[in-house]
Amino acid sequence: MKFNYKLHRLCGSSYGTPDALNSLSPSTSRRAGGNIIYTSSGNVLLSPVSNRIQVIDLLTHTVRTLSCESRSNVKTIALSPDDRLLLIIDEENHAMLVNFHRSVVLHRFTFKKNVTVCEFSPCSLYFAVSYGKHVQVWHAPGLRREFAPFVLHRTYTGLGDAVISIQWGSDSSVIMASSRNGTARIWTTHGVDNYIPVTLSSHKTSVVGAYFEKISSGDGRIRKVYTISSDGAIAAWTCSYSDESDDDINKKKNDFFEASNAAVSFFGGSNDDFFSSKNDGKAATEKSQADYLPKGTWQVTSRHYFHQDTDVTATSFSSSHNLLIVGFASGLFGLYELPSMSNIHTLSLSNQVIKTVAINDTGEWLAFGCPSSQQLLVWEWRSETYIIKQRGHAYGMRCMAYSPDGVVVATGGEDGSIKLWNTSSGFCYCTLKSHTAPVTACAFANSSVIMSSSLDGTVRAHDLHRYRNFKTYTTPSPCQFSTLAVDPAGEVLVAGTMDPFHIYTWNVQSGKLLDILTGHVGPISSLSFHPTRGTLCSASWDGNVKMWDLYKREGEPENMKHAQDVVCCAFRPDGAQVCTGTIGGLLSIWDVDNGKLLFEIDGKRDIAGGRKINDRMTSDNNAASRYFTSVCYSADGSCILAGGNSKYICIYEVSQQILVKKFQISFNRSLDGVLDELNSKSLADGGPVDDIDSADEADFSANIPGAKRGDDGSRKSRVEVMTSQVAFSSTGREWAAVSNEGLHIYSLDDDMIFDPITLTEEITPGAVQSNLLAGNHSVALLISLHLNEFTLVKQVLEETPYNSIPHVVKTVGQEHLDRLLQYVAKIMSDSPHLEFYTQWCLELLQCHGTYMEKHRSVYMRAFRAMHRSIQIHHNELRKVCDENKYMLHVMEDQSQLVLDRSA
Repeated sequence: MKFNYKLHRLCGSSYGTPDALNSLSPSTSRRAGGNIIYTSSGNVLLSPVSNRIQVIDLLTHTVRTLSCESRSNVKTIALSPDDRLLLIIDEENHAMLVNFHRSVVLHRFTFKKNVTVCEFSPCSLYFAVSYGKHVQVWHAPGLRREFAPFVLHRTYTGLGDAVISIQWGSDSSVIMASSRNGTARIWTTHGVDNYIPVTLSSHKTSVVGAYFEKISSGDGRIRKVYTISSDGAIAAWTCSYSDESDDDINKKKNDFFEASNAAVSFFGGSNDDFFSSKNDGKAATEKSQADYLPKGTWQVTSRHYFHQDTDVTATSFSSSHNLLIVGFASGLFGLYELPSMSNIHTLSLSNQVIKTVAINDTGEWLAFGCPSSQQLLVWEWRSETYIIKQRGHAYGMRCMAYSPDGVVVATGGEDGSIKLWNTSSGFCYCTLKSHTAPVTACAFANSSVIMSSSLDGTVRAHDLHRYRNFKTYTTPSPCQFSTLAVDPAGEVLVAGTMDPFHIYTWNVQSGKLLDILTGHVGPISSLSFHPTRGTLCSASWDGNVKMWDLYKREGEPENMKHAQDVVCCAFRPDGAQVCTGTIGGLLSIWDVDNGKLLFEIDGKRDIAGGRKINDRMTSDNNAASRYFTSVCYSADGSCILAGGNSKYICIYEVSQQILVKKFQISFNRSLDGVLDELNSKSLADGGPVDDIDSADEADFSANIPGAKRGDDGSRKSRVEVMTSQVAFSSTGREWAAVSNEGLHIYSLDDDMIFDPITLTEEITPGAVQSNLLAGNHSVALLISLHLNEFTLVKQVLEETPYNSIPHVVKTVGQEHLDRLLQYVAKIMSDSPHLEFYTQWCLELLQCHGTYMEKHRSVYMRAFRAMHRSIQIHHNELRKVCDENKYMLHVMEDQSQLVLDRSA
């Protein structure tokens, strides 16, 4: 079994941090979460989630998580115009420079003051960051590793308060920043003679955004600037230059008309070289935008208001389309066209604060982020449709379950909802809201029915075809359910309660209560069914694990006593063993047939680690509070996956009782319990000191009548890093864990593209071609599978004669079987040679079907892909055959009518 699992994606949240869910304060909600940005293509969206970056492809509708991880929650990100460098800055002002395409950290740097915004220059040579009340411009490092990559270019001063936004000129020679004191200031990147930085001051509140208007072609001067304040006012500033006379203006008009006539003549078929004259005009004006500023004078020419009874929290501007997008604290956004300030579109997204907005280069897709609800939306304003509308569980995720085929993951949250996630795309495609209290457990009865238990006293069955609750299971007396399980046949449903410590049994079809199992004297913590028999294993806080035979019910159930409370249990896939976990950190392996304890695995030291901010003892002395709360066997039953109230998830080898690998689910220092040792400078006599400076963030909360400060009474506590449930996929190639950050999916699918162990000097693409010419199709196929190149494998498969397919299939070894199945499925999906590849599939199943059945967990993913391709072609052929059949019936009826008339 392979153990090189890597984090493939983080589901459960597309934007924001878990801190925002635990506080109702608008100021806290606005502080949580960074900015979202588009790539240069406009089809990929980058969204910060906790201390990671989600990369969302809007065309393929997939999401992936970058492997790099910052030290704390991400505050702001910036992407270079060429999409090579990604700058990530967290709440502790630690910066990471990442190669975006490879997700490799190139450099790390720490800023000494608070950084709230960063922006790359259009030329990609510089990047600017807010440095408290100042703005610093740094030289952008290259892709190669350097000893001191971050080189400071210049520090700009003159603003009286914290910087909110930074904007570059189109030629990177001018930079503008807005401040919280209601002003904006314009500097030049390099020194310009006789230029004094200009301060634009016309607002009463903080300036949320300041933007340059697009400069017309042939004119290198900045003409207009827009500033937007938080109170809903927008001011248009116009710059007039003293060196521009009326003659110059008339000359520019004549030049414009001449260029227009030349363009008309060129496209009309004239021999005039329009483009050469245009380029000559560009070469003549080599001055930058900054060179004209010393002779410019700024004044307010117009002022507009949004007329909304709420504050402006986020803005974005598309200079190429003159579109301004504004987000408000009430969840409303507006789209305006400048300079006329005409309202194109207004829509209410939610009742939460919109923290960040973004617009792509084409001006079609608008992206919004609401941190308080962890909501990410992409809106296409022309067609008025949602491209993406993703939202995580409010107040966190609690439980999860894999579907039998491993394609869908169902999660239950503290908000009482159940969400269905596609493991291949990473998106939630359905939300079921039927419970009125937190969901405690969920399980699939079959591929189309999911069961869920809740603290509201009900167990509900949901249909995944119609996405509705079709049956509700209740008890004679109200009680809160803590766990549930469904038998392998999907006919019997059992659920355990917190009080009165009973286990209720229902018939899934009729909903009738069959039996009430009593005997435990503590809350039921876990239930698990035997994979092949009707045996139920129940674990309880009373320290007992009972084996119930639901069909015989002869005598008392078999009891397995433990020294401490039992919190989890799981059967091995073959049902020969059962694993139980206690609050002492022990994993006990029991023989199911005779009820004897085989051995124990002490995982207390393996899972120990992490000191909370309020702990009065070190992490080594606090190991007693760490234990496993969820266990799961691998698909082959050789390993156990265990996680609990710790930052670690452990994989144990059962037969040797050894720790194989340990995963730390998060390195986010914004969570509680990540560090093993706390910094002594953050500890005071009264306890830990919160190092978050709230003075640097705007507070949009309403003042309570009679209160001297804007304190709404809400309090925030740090979220603890822990795992509530772990589970293996049926394919065995991935496993998932539920934490306070979301659903972590670890996968083996991102391995190397070829296997270098069997490569020699003779294994080359030329050897494939020579063997094909010689008629050695079996050798050519093996060499192409070793190289693992799609084009070579496809060529070998299609050049193999139809009658030689059975002989070639027999030479394929077990180590290449999975790879060949995936290639056949991929090629068959869009190939016209349907009968040819169907014969490949038939021969593979007939020759290797027995071996694949014994090792179904290894080949399940490839077999499912092949079955999907065949099913698609089958449906298409059936449709064509049905049409032909109906057409033949019509022709037959018509011919019969003609014969009857002639007779």
